[in-house]
Amino acid sequence: MMPEKQRHPTGQEQSPASIQNSGQGKFEEIIIYDELRKQLEHVSLALFKELIRRFAWRKIDWRKLFLAGAVMSIAGIILPTFLLAYHHNSRFESPNGTMHLSKNLTEARLDKSQLVTSAPFVSLNSSIEAKESARVLRMRQNRRKTIDVLKVVHPPPRRSVPRHLQRYLQSLSSHEALLYAKREIEHAPLVKNVGNDSYLYAPVFQNISIFKRSYELMEMILKVYIYRDGKKPIFHQPRLNGIYASEGWFMKLMEANREFVTKEPEKAHLFYLPYSSRQLELALYVRNSHNLRPLSKFLRDYVNVIASKYPFWNRTHGSDHFLVACHDWGPFITTEHVELKDNAIKALCNADLKENFVAGKDVSLPETAIRIANKPLRNIGGGIRVSQRPILAFFAGKMHGRVRPKLLKHWLNKDADMRIYGPLSRRVSKNMSYVRHMKSSKYCICPMGYEVNSPRIVEAIYYECVPVIIADNFVLPLSEVLEWKAFSVTVAEIDIPKLKEILLAIPLKRYLQMLMNVKMVQKHFLWNPNPMRYDLFHMILHSIWYNRLNQIQIPQS
Repeated sequence: MMPEKQRHPTGQEQSPASIQNSGQGKFEEIIIYDELRKQLEHVSLALFKELIRRFAWRKIDWRKLFLAGAVMSIAGIILPTFLLAYHHNSRFESPNGTMHLSKNLTEARLDKSQLVTSAPFVSLNSSIEAKESARVLRMRQNRRKTIDVLKVVHPPPRRSVPRHLQRYLQSLSSHEALLYAKREIEHAPLVKNVGNDSYLYAPVFQNISIFKRSYELMEMILKVYIYRDGKKPIFHQPRLNGIYASEGWFMKLMEANREFVTKEPEKAHLFYLPYSSRQLELALYVRNSHNLRPLSKFLRDYVNVIASKYPFWNRTHGSDHFLVACHDWGPFITTEHVELKDNAIKALCNADLKENFVAGKDVSLPETAIRIANKPLRNIGGGIRVSQRPILAFFAGKMHGRVRPKLLKHWLNKDADMRIYGPLSRRVSKNMSYVRHMKSSKYCICPMGYEVNSPRIVEAIYYECVPVIIADNFVLPLSEVLEWKAFSVTVAEIDIPKLKEILLAIPLKRYLQMLMNVKMVQKHFLWNPNPMRYDLFHMILHSIWYNRLNQIQIPQS
């Protein structure tokens, strides 16, 4: 039986005999290389001994010695490196082409005969290795794409304030500075040339000129005093994960801030009550008691202590004080103190017009579900191309509140385009995770739960899916400045049966613009561990600042 010929990667055939002869020749070259290396070692050792003998007990010319040592060192490095590179890159010839030597010197020393008898040197698993290499390469490319998606674009730096304006603002009292800011905002200059290349994207704002001027004035003027009163864990101890993480992240970043925080309360324009509604629940609420009065009384007593200890609350009856609470009970635990309920600025996730929320004074706080506290930006971005999104609308979640049961009643297992579930089952999530569902959907349904707010609104923005908000009487987050119609759809609860009809009626051009706006507004909803201009921390603080200015009355001249 004739020996089978081996095929070279170029397509040419090589006989085992020719490969074997070439392998023997290459083995001889390896032996020569080994002997040359040993000779160099002997020569170097002999030269070193002669050097010591000649210079012993004599005055040494260190310049010549250094030069000779340098030459020998360079020669000792370059020559073996060259020979080693030649050894690794060497090829053994065959009549029909060349083939890489796949045995190294160590293997040759262990078994010289093996080098000759196993002439082909072609791995039987080469095709598998090639596939694995391709797979690893694709994974690295996908990882790079993910990193690119998560790359945070930094905003432009703050404008420098002229010294004469700084001196003027410093000469004003806190109330006079607020009057100055309100007048400036009312006469805000028109912002021109705000295009796609601008950091602030005009279509997602109600009035980009007013927002930009108000934000600049906040950076120039605003000072916040944080009361140090109150013990942990209810005060000064933020919780950074879970669905109530917004209040924790704001507390963490506010207390660490050096730009807006002042230690001199006389210079402050706003006063922060640094308590956590979630920590208050964990510390004082008796499970299944349905009694919130102990929580309300605790907060009432705290405000009374503040009012008796410092003059600042009584000066404005609390209208320049604010709190940030994301728990559903946020509006209710302020009811025991009349001035706290009616006058103070409340940044609340539960921004329900029917439940102690005053539009224009209070701030709708975005509810952000942070799963890993030290990775608040995890999984953000990466929505797939519109043409490859197979799902029209998606929702999955627990069945509580008045809206979600209606949603499932009309759409659960009724339409392949409408992926409406209860809690996402393991069978479904095994094929496609919750996050992947959102990134693969054109619209993400965001129905209210027990209260009007839902973390799915911000999740949809994070995962680049147009949010569909179903919550009557809900004041949308940061609505003082953001134009929600530009990047979301609001559906009345009564229109749930017509949900698919409403979504299909939106023209493709309009949908693509909304999706673009979702991507452009995303940066304003990010909790950056190191805050940057226009991110969520600054947007919340700006809304509090803006609503404080709304309460200021400019005297008629």
